[in-house]
Amino acid sequence: MRRLFLIALLGSAFPALADRLPMPANAPASFTTECSSCHIAYQPALLAANDWRKLMAGLSDHFGSDATVDGKTGQEITAFLERNAGNASRLGNAGNPPRITQTARFIRKHDEIPAKYWRDPRVKSAANCEACHPGAAKGNYNEHDISIRELRE
Repeated sequence: MRRLFLIALLGSAFPALADRLPMPANAPASFTTECSSCHIAYQPALLAANDWRKLMAGLSDHFGSDATVDGKTGQEITAFLERNAGNASRLGNAGNPPRITQTARFIRKHDEIPAKYWRDPRVKSAANCEACHPGAAKGNYNEHDISIRELRE
């Protein structure tokens, strides 16, 4: 009976853990500085290694902006992203160019969100994680912490 209780308790913790993606402790300063100058520095686990490579190779047109970095900085950030990337089979195809919002994980987690919220002035874009998830920069994507009250479960 005690074993069954422990299994049930541990099993109930997994959904909450799935919504927490802490930034790896080995994040180089260049990653934090460069990648958070326009948006949050997204956790590497949100894209697969191959998608991060594609994204880093296309920084001259990074979603309409020139986000190029010098060669050494680019290599350092790319290596960090690859080492800490998410599981490609779980994330699915991120498109071309790769977008976190096109991964199967993102779509699965947000499939019940009505389209009107993506156009809401508080949100503006699906890529603006912090609009709904105030703890996104720290890796907290828990649906119970969503800041837009109507979207909480």
